[in-house]
Amino acid sequence: MSDAGATQRHYRADCPSCGAPVEFLSAQSTHAVCAYCKSTVVREGDVLKRIGKMAELIDDHGLLQLGASGQADGQGFTLVGRLQYGYPEGTWSEWHALLSDGSSAWLSEDNGAYVFSRPVQDQLEVPAADRFSVGNSTTVGGQRYTVTSSQRVALLSAEGELPRMPDLGAEFSVVELRSQGGDVAAARVLSIDYGSQPPELSLGRAVELADLNMRGLKGESAAQGRGRQLTCPNCGSPVEVKLESSQSITCPQCNALIDLSQGVAGELKHALQDEPVRPAIALGKVGQLDGIHWQVVGFQHRMGQSPGDDESFGWSEYLLYNAKKGFAFLVDSEEGWSFVRPTTGAPEMAAGGQSARYGGATYRLQWAYRAETTYALGEFYWRVQRGQVTQNRDFAAGDRLLSLEQSPNELTWSAGSKLAYAVVAKAFGLSPSGGSAMRADAGPFTPARSVSVVTIIIVLLVVLLLLWLISSSSGGSGVRTGGGSFGGFSTGGGHK
Repeated sequence: MSDAGATQRHYRADCPSCGAPVEFLSAQSTHAVCAYCKSTVVREGDVLKRIGKMAELIDDHGLLQLGASGQADGQGFTLVGRLQYGYPEGTWSEWHALLSDGSSAWLSEDNGAYVFSRPVQDQLEVPAADRFSVGNSTTVGGQRYTVTSSQRVALLSAEGELPRMPDLGAEFSVVELRSQGGDVAAARVLSIDYGSQPPELSLGRAVELADLNMRGLKGESAAQGRGRQLTCPNCGSPVEVKLESSQSITCPQCNALIDLSQGVAGELKHALQDEPVRPAIALGKVGQLDGIHWQVVGFQHRMGQSPGDDESFGWSEYLLYNAKKGFAFLVDSEEGWSFVRPTTGAPEMAAGGQSARYGGATYRLQWAYRAETTYALGEFYWRVQRGQVTQNRDFAAGDRLLSLEQSPNELTWSAGSKLAYAVVAKAFGLSPSGGSAMRADAGPFTPARSVSVVTIIIVLLVVLLLLWLISSSSGGSGVRTGGGSFGGFSTGGGHK
């Protein structure tokens, strides 16, 4: 049976498996998943044909759900379907949005935020997926892009009505390109889906749920309510997963790092962590930066080493969460504190990588180094593993910062700015004098009145003698005077 809607023709028929009603709100939708028996059906004229049974969704406890609505590009939309994909680093979802004019769009996860994209109508020729190399530049449709991701993915599950349906479990390639030029407002994400021939292209822009005026969401913040429950596979203690998109979490009792990429109902893989690192800001702490309340949900310690340098340096990264803004990183390094978020577009890096242009400013290279994750606590929207390695470049333009992190299959840019320790201390209730001696913004050393100048001179001479003995015996390159990371680590959760 068909119903005349306000803008288009609706279609409703009985599920060929269980007889329950299956409704198509969009004339472009060809596939649907029965909400009752999970049968996958395809429209053939006015008849529904069952083509299989859909696997259960991995419950991500996200804010989005079928029936949620909002505003984008000057018209309303409703979420009517969902595709859930898996790849080596975890899972992500793409929501089919039906616009009021009858056209389709996609609301997809993007590094802890969202991208709203529309299908590219022009038939653009693109090379095979293996011709794209992460980090290289390419031109599609006259626009310059940076290749930021190339992954093998597979459909894990689906719900609602959809304009396309990849074969369940069949692997295919997805390549992600991000526009160059450094214009933040014009930043775009081009996704190439090789699950069909010819490949399907979609072009999107970064959005926040608050800007979309979303209604009908599940709840305000999954981090504030009761989340998923699981048992630690190492010690058996209860572990509560509060964040909507967590791919990794640590046990609060034994600090085991648990992989959630297959869902809490799947086989939980874990890794033991020795030598715990105590974060300066406690997990769960809420602080206000630039008028936005951020909750600390994750912490990781990382080590870096520059080419040709025998010595390593360390820094800490705090993963911050806000229900409507997504995720951000608060970084504590030898260079001081900084606040950064992943970018949608790709800054344009000069030949040789000595500078990068973004948002109308030129950033100069400060450091190039190898980074490795050595310890993690809390929840993360990507799959965290001890020993994860990326190649990093940090750039700066005054107090503004850019960070590039690259793994074999993904490249992530983050942008932000430096923060004085006093700002961090006020936001998260830290001691005003709690800054580390290695912090760039730490106050100057002032000797106590009870310590004589002669004593200070003797101590300095002893320290200099010890340093000379150490350098003579080790043959090293000397004491490192800088380093650290400006950007947050986010390998995963991209708009694929």
